Amino acid sequence: MAVQAELTAIIIDCAAPKALARFYQDVTGWQITHSDDDFAYLGEGPFQLAFQRIDGYRGPGWPDAAKHAHLDFKVADIPQAVEGLLAAGATKPEFQPGGEDWVVLADPEGHLFCLTASD
Repeated sequence: MAVQAELTAIIIDCAAPKALARFYQDVTGWQITHSDDDFAYLGEGPFQLAFQRIDGYRGPGWPDAAKHAHLDFKVADIPQAVEGLLAAGATKPEFQPGGEDWVVLADPEGHLFCLTASD
């Protein structure tokens, strides 16, 4: 049986929702629509990116086959975006499997995301 459900948010576990929302606000340009000590939400459209505080949260390792998900972002200029995101608190892991096609970064809490070139 197929259920037609509308995806409204992706919620990412973290230690500091407000700080992580501010980082991803820098990444996306989306507005923070809600923020408290336990939750923060970005985006005003039909889809939101959200962050949920988890006591004792530990970020994923990389490379690690146990990672479960990551976000992909398209950018006009990968080197410029990498430079700006590193300045905003991201880190660039040594292991980079994308060659020239994409760059793997980690947000300030260790969640992985990739940057690819806009078409």
